[in-house]
Amino acid sequence: MWRVVLPCLAVAVLCAPPPPALARGAGPAPAVPLPPPAADPSVPALARAWPVGVRPSVVRGWEPPATVYSPGHRGVDLAAAPGSPVRAVAPGRVFFAGRVADRGVVSVELSGTGAPPLRTTYGPVRASVHEGDEVLAGETVGTLEAGGAHCGPTACLHWGLLRGTAYLNPLSLLPPWLLDTGPSRLLPLTPSAPGTRP
Repeated sequence: MWRVVLPCLAVAVLCAPPPPALARGAGPAPAVPLPPPAADPSVPALARAWPVGVRPSVVRGWEPPATVYSPGHRGVDLAAAPGSPVRAVAPGRVFFAGRVADRGVVSVELSGTGAPPLRTTYGPVRASVHEGDEVLAGETVGTLEAGGAHCGPTACLHWGLLRGTAYLNPLSLLPPWLLDTGPSRLLPLTPSAPGTRP
């Protein structure tokens, strides 16, 4: 019986909405490890780095809307301090760098991702690149701006992914080795003799 109950409890906990106090921005959201995203054949795992930090906490995950105008969360929010460098996750060309409704936004068309190409978005960001610039994976495209209503009193980067007008899960861009949150394991440099422990 416990084999059935425990997975159901785990799913209920991971999929539950944030507590009302956190949803209103009353304090920092706890770091919740998320399972790797389901494989999306239209999204190649071509990212070479997270857009902020080394392995940032996902404050809010991707919640695809049921329709174009339905509520949802069209990206993921990553915890980061204001002023943190924001990096392109893969090579491409800057599609947009400017302000939208007083919020800094940078959008990068990813190279070699078909037609229409995949496009990542980052905000709120003070851009250090310009429309048409070519960027490499890991290259800084701006710095994270403070505040804003999106993340409440704490700062976070909203990272989005689109193909045309269709929103996709940006975590799908990350290969498994970037998503792995398990402990590091060192392997022996030389093979062990049979019957001995490394």
